[in-house]
Amino acid sequence: MLANEQDQAGHEAATSYRGHRGGRRLLLIIGGALLLIGLVVVGLILPRVVADVAHIDPLARFLIAMALIVLLCHLMGGLLRKLGQPGVIGEILGGIVLGPSVFGALWPGGRAWMFPPEVVAALEMAAQLGLVTFMFMLGCELHVHHARIHRKAVGFVVVGGISLPFAGGVAVAVLAQPVLAGPVPHSVTYLLFFGLAVSITALPVLARILVDLKLDGQELGVVALTSAAISDGIAWLALTVLLAATGTGGTGQIITTVGLAASLTAFVVLCVRPTLAWVLRYTTRYSAADQLLLPLLLSGAIAFAAATHLIGLHPVIGAFLFGLAVPRRSAVVTQIIRQLHGFTVLVLLPLFFAGVGLSTSIGLLGDSPAHWLLFGVVLLVAIVTKFAGTAGAARLAGMPSSDALRLGTLMNCRGVTELVVATIGLQSQIINTLGFTVLVLVALITTATTGPLMQLFTPRPANQDPQNEPSVRELDGLVR
Repeated sequence: MLANEQDQAGHEAATSYRGHRGGRRLLLIIGGALLLIGLVVVGLILPRVVADVAHIDPLARFLIAMALIVLLCHLMGGLLRKLGQPGVIGEILGGIVLGPSVFGALWPGGRAWMFPPEVVAALEMAAQLGLVTFMFMLGCELHVHHARIHRKAVGFVVVGGISLPFAGGVAVAVLAQPVLAGPVPHSVTYLLFFGLAVSITALPVLARILVDLKLDGQELGVVALTSAAISDGIAWLALTVLLAATGTGGTGQIITTVGLAASLTAFVVLCVRPTLAWVLRYTTRYSAADQLLLPLLLSGAIAFAAATHLIGLHPVIGAFLFGLAVPRRSAVVTQIIRQLHGFTVLVLLPLFFAGVGLSTSIGLLGDSPAHWLLFGVVLLVAIVTKFAGTAGAARLAGMPSSDALRLGTLMNCRGVTELVVATIGLQSQIINTLGFTVLVLVALITTATTGPLMQLFTPRPANQDPQNEPSVRELDGLVR
């Protein structure tokens, strides 16, 4: 009887799963039809209004652009998920499609009408809000307590996974400085920035891949996630110093910026963190604690983002710093992060991806063999040094060869974090548009290859049938 009940439960789960898959296909079809209708409507309207562009309401074009961005990014994300890739790859590709590489190349007039300077400026403002919220959530979810349990492996992996890629990135940057460097007057800043960008690991995308592969609770997943979290913290600290060094006011201004950043950090540690802990303990007495804390935490993140911007650093650093101050292991904070996650990921982050796409011009590589060779060299150095540094360090720490191999693959995932760093470098004029495009393509390729390589390197249990129906955990992930 128990076997029959299990078979019936498995059949119901499989039926539910197929229903979810059918629903996702239907959503993709409907979304694609809506996108096609929208493009046809825009195509019919554009010829009538192009002659009088000066009188078109910028708000209308901003809203049309937002609708197109959100729909296209999520359609591309859904398509890539069907192919076994992280959805973020499709969302980034959606942004690139809207940029000069595809939309601008196929229909320059349409792109100029859809994305005039005032609309691009408004989209960039909204994208900054999305980035600030995203980095605040990343700071809240940054847990390093597992470092005490696996401190030897984590320590070796952090050092090896940062130092070798950083050295390789600096070496490439030295050779390619005339081609990739921006107008920033400090060449050392450019070299250090490029090395830092090559050594990045994307913590959010890595966490998603670990869950998909059911490695998040195993030693390999814990070491990978903890190492990525510590590496990200080191990277943002180094980036803070680099941004302070890009000031044009001389050594005095750099010292002032670094001093203000250090003071702000001390204020967060000594005042903000204990205050938030007290507020959290007080508000959890009420049933509507999340409604009380959500505006407080979000306002704090935005205020700290503004503070770091005013002292000469990027706003995301302030939001990330404030997120680090939020107490961990709180059900209320977890609920707040989930509430912010929906709107941020569904609406605001696609605007950031569109901004990345609008700044990415694959055409800059053109038909120049030198540019394509340079891109290939950067990609090869990024992959090989990250893999060798991480896997070699893991072996020195005593991890098995198979785990070291998979860990080197996991840490090569760069994802959204690389895009954020590259965007900061472009905005700060540390790298030029070609350098930005190269880093974006490196982020795309390294992230897209992480999942398939992990599935290739992960041994399948002997009793596992690849044709088995999905597990309850997978079905739960679909529902959520």
